[in-house]
Amino acid sequence: MAATGLRTLLDSVRYEVLPARTTEDKVLAHVPRDVVVTVTASPVKGLEPTLELTGRLAAHGYRVVPHVPARLLRDDVHLKEVVGRLVEAGVSDVFVPAGDADPPAGGYDGALPVLRRLGELGGPFARVGVTGYPESHPLLHDDITVQAMWDKREHATYLVSNLCFDARVLGEWLVRIRRRGVTLPVHVGIAGPVQRAKLLAMATKIGVGESTRFLTKHASWFVRFAAPGGYAPERLLSRAQEALTEPSAGVAGLHLFTFNQIAETERWRRALLDRLGG
Repeated sequence: MAATGLRTLLDSVRYEVLPARTTEDKVLAHVPRDVVVTVTASPVKGLEPTLELTGRLAAHGYRVVPHVPARLLRDDVHLKEVVGRLVEAGVSDVFVPAGDADPPAGGYDGALPVLRRLGELGGPFARVGVTGYPESHPLLHDDITVQAMWDKREHATYLVSNLCFDARVLGEWLVRIRRRGVTLPVHVGIAGPVQRAKLLAMATKIGVGESTRFLTKHASWFVRFAAPGGYAPERLLSRAQEALTEPSAGVAGLHLFTFNQIAETERWRRALLDRLGG
């Protein structure tokens, strides 16, 4: 990849973290304040750990983007409470996926009704992100996921693509959504420099039920991390260079899934920037 294009992507990163006991300390120790931090939400533990960590990191001066999965919201009262807490914490950007809670905690079974309700509440957040799926969703046909992005376009300001390990698939997906009229800027989701053993350890800590779903749903990830030569994010970026830097693709930056390997992810980013002269 041309050095300038790659530097631009590496300078426009978001780090996705899990709200674990040590996450706050790791972020404070290793993440610069100009890096956006996004905080996931667990169908097992609910929204509370996400809201608490978001508030603490925002108080430390980070721009924090909490995940607010629709299926974790109990009702309209709960949504208003969540909105109020986030606004009070100074949050101006939220990510609204459907979520994996099964069954849903309340009446919201998808992101679109929540997005519409946020609009009815006066649009309390300047930026609202929704999910895109370069690799097929395990439960939904690709045409449905693209249609869902089209349906959400009036309520969202950007897309975050789910993990993708195939540069060709990623490039084809970017072309496809643009042809379908989805014009939202995309933060391309890729895994950071994840070690398979640590990923497995993380999966076993996120709750027995959730861990089982995680391992079942993402079994292919472990195959890729364990393949000869392992997984290297810079290799994926290099292979996807034309797709990611094509102006018509509308790529706004990278969304790095850290799996809470936060220090390793930032060291990797800084080292790559140094090699590129950034």
